[in-house]
Amino acid sequence: MTIRPRVCSTRFERDGFELLPSAIDASQVTLLLEAIAEIQGQSGKAGMRNLLSRSAKIHSFAFSDSSLGIARSVIGVDAKPVRAIYFDKTPTANWYVTWHQDLTIPVSEKIDTPGWGPWSVKDGVTHVQPPAAVLNNMISLRFHLDDCALENGAIKFIAGTHLGGVLSAVEIAQRRDSAEHLVCAAELGDVIVMRPLILHSSSISTSPDHRRVLHIEYAAGDLPTVLHWAEA
Repeated sequence: MTIRPRVCSTRFERDGFELLPSAIDASQVTLLLEAIAEIQGQSGKAGMRNLLSRSAKIHSFAFSDSSLGIARSVIGVDAKPVRAIYFDKTPTANWYVTWHQDLTIPVSEKIDTPGWGPWSVKDGVTHVQPPAAVLNNMISLRFHLDDCALENGAIKFIAGTHLGGVLSAVEIAQRRDSAEHLVCAAELGDVIVMRPLILHSSSISTSPDHRRVLHIEYAAGDLPTVLHWAEA
């Protein structure tokens, strides 16, 4: 029987992120890369959204013990996948990600709701910034489909910043300038578990290698309003 890694709840709730080594095996990595290639076709896009509805293989993986099991261990048995995104950094598709929190979620339609907003549309799907309480009931899993060292644009965190709620631009700058930046390098098959509200960033890759990541977000149940998840 394969023993799946599980999050250390005390450390995770303190820091807002955790690396789980060897969360998926080589066969699962191959399956996910095949699913991504089927969607990409000849375009070779470095980033794609809405993968839960675009790929039956990724949808099935999001409900597997390798993924859903981790989510349930953190946010409970009602955890369900609500968004899947793919991105890759290569010499021809390379970018710096500034320090930020993940603040928006995909919903099925725009219905003006007190305390929700601003609104936006990304790749044809409506997005909205929900109250912080909604984001606090979510986690993100970053499945690494390649090795990702410091020089390959590994994600960086400022530990504990998820505990401060939604931060202003001034507060983000203060923490960026005063707190320790923790680089979270990963190997193929590792998963990084993170809270949406933790401050994170990544540098431009200086390596010629791919940095392919499948990012799946989970929420603890339905939205507490008339709004509905776009892909759940």
